[in-house]
This record gives sequence, structure tokens and C-alpha cells, in this order.
Amino acid sequence: METVYDVMQLLKRFGTFVYTKNRIGDLQLMEMDLVELYKGGLIEAREFQSARHILRTEIVKLEKEITSK
Repeated sequence: METVYDVMQLLKRFGTFVYTKNRIGDLQLMEMDLVELYKGGLIEAREFQSARHILRTEIVKLEKEITSK
């Protein structure tokens, strides 16, 4: 897993589609869904950690872009 798209595909396997027109909000919702899948034992720790890292990295990147404007 390398991109946000890959995380979206992972969530899609469980019937989760996130789109609110707010990119940071979408990423945060995806992260919350990942946590629930992990707590429920539906995804492995490695998959969870990788996906969460990708989402958090993207959130930080977007927040930096917003503050630099």
C-alpha cells in the first residue's frame, strides 16, 4: 500500500466510500473507519499501520499547503 487511492480501495472492500468535498475531512473519516476495522479484527496490524501512515502523511501535507497560502 503506497497511496491514498490504495487506502480507498482497502476501505471499499468493506463497503466504505468517503466523499464530502473536504479532502482533509475525507482523510480523517477514512482514518476513523480504519481504526474501527482494526479494532474489529477485520484488517491486520501491518495493513492498518501502513494505511494510517499514508493518511496522516497526506493530512500533514495538505495542512502545510493551506497554512503556506
